[in-house]
Parts: sequence; structure tokens; C-alpha cells
Amino acid sequence: MNDPIVAEVRKFRLEHTRKFGGNLAAICADLRKIQVASGLKVARRRSRGLGAMAARRLSGRSTPQ
Repeated sequence: MNDPIVAEVRKFRLEHTRKFGGNLAAICADLRKIQVASGLKVARRRSRGLGAMAARRLSGRSTPQ
């Protein structure tokens, strides 16, 4: 299934990447410039961190200690 919105976003992303030769720092700087020029407020969510269960899994422990 092809989603036209996803296809458009991917097309823009590819064009933008090519414009800056794949230089991630330059791409990010340009996106920040576009963001500031838009005047829109960017919402940022706080990190919820790892849950206790995920932290145990990552540490290799399967049961609480």
C-alpha cells in the first residue's frame, strides 16, 4: 500500500539530503533555520525514561532484586 503523504515526505527528505550532499550537520542547520522562519512553536516531550521492566531486561536481570 502506498501512502501519498509518506511518499511526499520521503521525496522531500531525499531531495533535501541531496541538496546538502548527505552532510547531517548542514541538513540539521537548514531544518532549524526553516523552523525559526516558520514562527511555529515546536512541542517537546519530556523523556519518560526506561520503565523498570525494560531497565531490568537491558541489565540482563529477569527478576526484580
